[in-house]
Amino acid sequence: MSVSTRVRRTAEEARRLILDAAEKRLAEGGPEGLRLQEIARDVGVSHPAILHHFESRAGLVGALARRATERLEAELLEALAEPATENTVVGIVERVFEALTDTGQGRLLAWLALSGEGPEGVDPTLGGTRTDTLRTLADAIHARRGEAAREQGNPEPAREDSEFIVRLAAAAMLGEGAAGSQLDRGLGASDPEHAQRFRAWFGRLLLEHVAPGSS
Repeated sequence: MSVSTRVRRTAEEARRLILDAAEKRLAEGGPEGLRLQEIARDVGVSHPAILHHFESRAGLVGALARRATERLEAELLEALAEPATENTVVGIVERVFEALTDTGQGRLLAWLALSGEGPEGVDPTLGGTRTDTLRTLADAIHARRGEAAREQGNPEPAREDSEFIVRLAAAAMLGEGAAGSQLDRGLGASDPEHAQRFRAWFGRLLLEHVAPGSS
């Protein structure tokens, strides 16, 4: 007679595995593919177990969005500490675009923004990000622009300009993640490299504003 062995996991490990499974479902089916029973089956837990860790589907979706934006924020802040060159900035932009498009995170964040859903501490008007994420990035970019201006003997840039850079980048990245292929079709662009060239072009555009005179 065989005896089944129940796998015991810490709460942190269980949450991680559930979020990993949800990310996979998101990449395959978009926000509509986030069904708790299917995610529970993927992980090998019960549906109530997911509710225990996240309280509701909205809680799981919010945790998934928060996880994605925290990863992006960490990567962008690390990148902003590096020398601003065309290769580094374009590379960063391309990685972020790919992450939002390939994983379905862009569609999720756009869906949160449009639906107005999201748990406490998550602002759905910012696409599901933590309420201070964009402000943190604006602070970092403004500091970087101020440093470049002082080195070149130019006036201190306006804080609002730095905020507009972040606003433009966030809008473009969310839009690309949510509807990039539809935008290409609307433009009649059949070349599969069209989106890649747009990302490189957008990276150069950001470089001109974040670190003018860099190359």
